[in-house]
Amino acid sequence: MNLNHIHNVYFIGIGGIGMSALARYFVANGKVVAGYDKTKTDITEALVGLGVKVHFEDSVTHIDSHFLNLDNTLVVYTPAVPKDHKELAYFQNNKYRVLKRSAVLGEITKNTYCLAVAGTHGKTTTTSILGHLMNECNVPVTAFLGGISENYNSNLILNGTKVTVVEADEFDRSFLTLSPDMACITSMDADHLDIYGEAEELTKSFVEFSKKLKPNGKLFVKNGLPIEGITYGIEDDSDYSVQNIKIINGCYEFDVKTPTHTLHNFKFNLPGRHNLSNALIALAMSVEYGIPLQQLAKALASYKGVKRRFTYQIKTKDLVFIDDYAHHPEEINAVHQAVREMYPDKKVLAIFQPHLFSRTRDFADDFGKSLSQFDEVFLMDIYPARELPIEGVTSDWLLTKIDTPNKKLISKAGLIPAIKQSSAQVILTIGAGDIGEEVKHIKQALANETIL
Repeated sequence: MNLNHIHNVYFIGIGGIGMSALARYFVANGKVVAGYDKTKTDITEALVGLGVKVHFEDSVTHIDSHFLNLDNTLVVYTPAVPKDHKELAYFQNNKYRVLKRSAVLGEITKNTYCLAVAGTHGKTTTTSILGHLMNECNVPVTAFLGGISENYNSNLILNGTKVTVVEADEFDRSFLTLSPDMACITSMDADHLDIYGEAEELTKSFVEFSKKLKPNGKLFVKNGLPIEGITYGIEDDSDYSVQNIKIINGCYEFDVKTPTHTLHNFKFNLPGRHNLSNALIALAMSVEYGIPLQQLAKALASYKGVKRRFTYQIKTKDLVFIDDYAHHPEEINAVHQAVREMYPDKKVLAIFQPHLFSRTRDFADDFGKSLSQFDEVFLMDIYPARELPIEGVTSDWLLTKIDTPNKKLISKAGLIPAIKQSSAQVILTIGAGDIGEEVKHIKQALANETIL
């Protein structure tokens, strides 16, 4: 398919983080863009600000007549959209060009030098760092991000078309549509078992992805993963490794060992060893692309992060409020490590909204262990996303798995009063559902009682 022949692009699920990045890309390339989403959000409002028409009722009558031209319209949908979606069915039944988001990403990137970031955790931050490094070092890059970059206030970096940086998403095996020149795998922990059934099937999918590289392509893997490639790790014997880590004024300072030499005095502002690992692989891919390490050190120091990835909402001597997207036990463990490293003597309250009934069921014991590490836990109702309830899988049941004595179920309405009654000095909101919509309200309530 030649995207140059497409004039109109219609998105079903346009408010999704990956979908909205594609929508921004097509707007920037002069296409007429519109779409549907279930809920109005900051993302959909930002798209409307770019001239994109967005509606929130699944009805063919709401589709602008512009997009009913079969010959020059592309329809893009996310696999999170239910199969009985009326608009999707209309386009499919009338033989429009209807593609999943991942297939469109494959089309866009196939004639570029593509760097793809895969892994069950760390994709968004790593992609964001890599895109930022490339942009700051004047590489002609387009980067599609799975989150809103704090540096660009966008999930799209546009600075040319020679190079693309993309997240290679394992959900629904989407990453198998890509053929990258360079790729990394950050992690392969069991997840999306509603799609894969067994952890072994997920592993097979990553192995299949590793074989999608173009001839002479380079694959980077986190040290210890069961796939061969250029290795990277923290304070170990990997091909690329972080060494001599120090924390100075809440910022990491460290050295980077490459296969040929060591460079000193890198600075990085994001807390947590998992984020150091993300920074390292972004550096390694940039080095292998050909950017001098000295330029990369300066670019890395200016990186600010991704919204909802260990994002500071309040940071004072007496109170810290951090918001994070973590929705898997290993991600919660990473957040815990970062918090304890930065605030070893402070009481920590974790407010967690589980995401998906199936994920809660599949990892209940692990969620219990990861959440039990915090001093106090508030547990919200499970966010269903695309799923129907599963009998017996509730937050009440999950609460029994948490050993922390100071724990309770909490409603959205009761959230702020309960937080105000807590004696915690560090407050975390954690989860991939709509808990992110509560953050601004919590911040405002706490700010009214705190000298910021």
